[in-house]
Amino acid sequence: MLKSFIIRGIATLVLIASPMTYADNNTVIRIGGFYANTDSTIDVNDPILGNAFALDFESDLKLEESQFLPFFEFSHHFNDRHTLYVDWKQLHRNAAVQSVEKPFQFTWDDTTYDIKSGISLDTTLNIDIMRIGYGYDIWQGHNYDVGLSVGLHAMFIKTAFKGKIGICDSGTENRCPDTIDIPKVVDEKLSAPLPDIGVYGAYEFYPGFKLNGHAQYFYIKLDDLKGGLVDIRLGVEAEISENWHMTAAFNYYEVDVEYTSTFTDADIKLADYNIYYSFTGPMLSVSYQF
Repeated sequence: MLKSFIIRGIATLVLIASPMTYADNNTVIRIGGFYANTDSTIDVNDPILGNAFALDFESDLKLEESQFLPFFEFSHHFNDRHTLYVDWKQLHRNAAVQSVEKPFQFTWDDTTYDIKSGISLDTTLNIDIMRIGYGYDIWQGHNYDVGLSVGLHAMFIKTAFKGKIGICDSGTENRCPDTIDIPKVVDEKLSAPLPDIGVYGAYEFYPGFKLNGHAQYFYIKLDDLKGGLVDIRLGVEAEISENWHMTAAFNYYEVDVEYTSTFTDADIKLADYNIYYSFTGPMLSVSYQF
C-alpha cells in the first residue's frame, strides 16, 4: 500500500511538471535493461556452533549470479537548464534448493526462525529502487552540457523463505522445536526517502551521437537502518530518428543495506540483518523524446 501511495505521488508530480510550456521543453521516456553480475549476503546465526556467519544467496541458496534486469526512466527538461526525473530499477530473483547444506537462524520482528539442514527451501530476494530528483545545467555549450542533481531514493526490499521453517521461543537454547513450522516467512522493508547528490553531462562528438554519463551517491544512517548506494554510468547515445534514440552504456551499481537487530536474548546469538548487492555490466536502452 505504501509503495502504491509513493508511486501515485510521483506520477502526480510528473503530471504537474509536464504542462510547463517553454520553447525548449522536451520529455524523454527511456526503457531498457542491463546484464548484471550480483553478489548478496545476509548475516545469520549458526545454531550448532552459536556464531554468526554470512549466508551467500548465490552459492548457498542458488540465486542467479548473472541475469538481465529491467529499468525505466522519465525526464522532463524545461526552461533551458532545468530537469525533473524519475527512474525505477527492479532487481528480483527467486531460487529453490532441494537440500539445505548449512543450517541457520535469523530474527525478524522479534521472532527467531530456524532453517534446518536437509530441508528444501525456496528463496526470494527482491530489491526495487525508485529515484526522483531535480537537475540543473551549470555549464552549457553548442554541443555539451554539465550539471548537478539532487534527489531522493526509496528502496523496497523483500526477502522470503518458504519451506519447513521452525519458530523459536524465548526459552529455546539451541534448535527450534521440530513440531513447529510455517509454510513461508516474508520480511518486507521500506527505507525512508534517502537523499542523493550527483553530477551528469553530455557531449555531442559527432552529429547524432552523444557521449553521456552520470555519477550519483548517497549514504544514510537512521535509527536501525544504515545503507548507501553508488551509481556510475557512461555510455554513447545514437539518434535513430528525430524522436527515437538508442543508448549503449556501462554501469557500476552498488547497494549496501544493514538493519540492526533489536532482538536480544542471552541464550540465542543472532547477527544483524544485512544485504550487499552490487553489479557491474553493460546496459542497453531505447528512448522516445517529445
